[in-house]
Amino acid sequence: MINFILNNQKISTNLPFSMKVLDFLRSQQGINGTKVGCRTGSCGTCLILVGKLDKDMVSYQPLNSCLLPLAEVNGRHLVTIEGLNCPQLNPIQQAIVNEGATQCGYCTPGIVIALTAFFLNSPSLNESLATVALDGNLCRCTGYQSIKRVLTLLCQQFTLPNEEQRSSWLIKNQILPTYFLEIPQRLQTIQAPKSHLTSISPNSTIVAGGTIPWQSDSSKQVIFLSQREDLSGIQIAANRCYIGATTTIDAMQHSQVMQKLFPKIEKYFALLASTPIRHRATLGGNIVAASPIGDLSIFFLALGASVDLNDGQNQRTIPLKGFFKSYKQIDKQSNELVERVHFPLPDCHAYFNFERVCKHADSEIPSVNSAIQIQMNDGLIQQIHLSAGGVAPIPLYLTNTVNFLTGKEIKVEVICEAGKIAQAEISPLSDVRGSTEYKHLLLRQLFYAHFITLFPEQIDSRDILL
Repeated sequence: MINFILNNQKISTNLPFSMKVLDFLRSQQGINGTKVGCRTGSCGTCLILVGKLDKDMVSYQPLNSCLLPLAEVNGRHLVTIEGLNCPQLNPIQQAIVNEGATQCGYCTPGIVIALTAFFLNSPSLNESLATVALDGNLCRCTGYQSIKRVLTLLCQQFTLPNEEQRSSWLIKNQILPTYFLEIPQRLQTIQAPKSHLTSISPNSTIVAGGTIPWQSDSSKQVIFLSQREDLSGIQIAANRCYIGATTTIDAMQHSQVMQKLFPKIEKYFALLASTPIRHRATLGGNIVAASPIGDLSIFFLALGASVDLNDGQNQRTIPLKGFFKSYKQIDKQSNELVERVHFPLPDCHAYFNFERVCKHADSEIPSVNSAIQIQMNDGLIQQIHLSAGGVAPIPLYLTNTVNFLTGKEIKVEVICEAGKIAQAEISPLSDVRGSTEYKHLLLRQLFYAHFITLFPEQIDSRDILL
């Protein structure tokens, strides 16, 4: 039985756990404000808010209902555009009307949901943050200029209070209906039981984030990991950083721990996907998918990371660079679960950089990506990790290039020679994201970009790119 609150109504259903929330809303509840669009999580027309009880508060995230299984809203508050309606237009809706920011109207419910999430979660109101909040929403009619005017109007109209006062302030300003005040207490009565799964059948489908379209096989048990709180979180222990497998991109991006270790991580991860996808995509899911261009795989390969796996009785740890065997083949048994990824803490002499190039600027799938971490000592490279994606059947750790650079001084001729070695290590294939020749060129340029970015005093782009 799945129990949750849909807008202001408690729902209990025995429908299949894997049924998508979008289909449940439209076919089972007759709630049609949530629109059917791409069904790939790319357009934002099906956005909903999903609230999770955290102590005595509810935290809300905008999620793509076309990808979200019913199992993932068990014990949660699910809000559609209908659940935001008041007797009169709320300030977000009114701003859209005032600025003519809707034409066919198909995308408008998703935009209202995204902006409501912005008011719920943003540390402040400014147009830059508001624009990011809409990075998962497409509009084919307006040309976006009228929507930008809405953002300007809203940011000028309000000043956000602190997080503790946020919900009551939003209700007072009629951005949220009054029933939201009762949701924390109501959720306490329907909290989903915590999962303590001890073993996994080999004939199982494991769902971590589920950010790509998928259908369950009726012959297989489907295991949803969203209730496994023990698999989420970021901790420092014994001079290592441990990240649970179900930790999302968004959680890593905004983690104070990760921001301290990698000051540019917000910028890096903002490129990886849209805001709703970052709320769902998980570290373990990205790594287990074993995509040759998996951004998180490339990021953590450059940290010298390791993976902990558990079959319910035994745990084992393997280096991440040994986890990927061949295309989509990994060193994980069917009854094992990736529990966490961990890496040594970089010290003050460590330098890190992450680069990616996409066919289109807003594409979630890169043509080539690369990451590097360098430990310096007395002007020499003491230790280096270098990874590249989109240039081999697996997320690639560039072993030969690493071996060559270890112990070397950072200067133009050394980096140029290392670039040639890197070129010899890769074997990219031509596909929709670029030809073999193009990807060879991209990797060389990204490799150079690492050193131009991290060591501008030693490496001048005018010298190395001649």
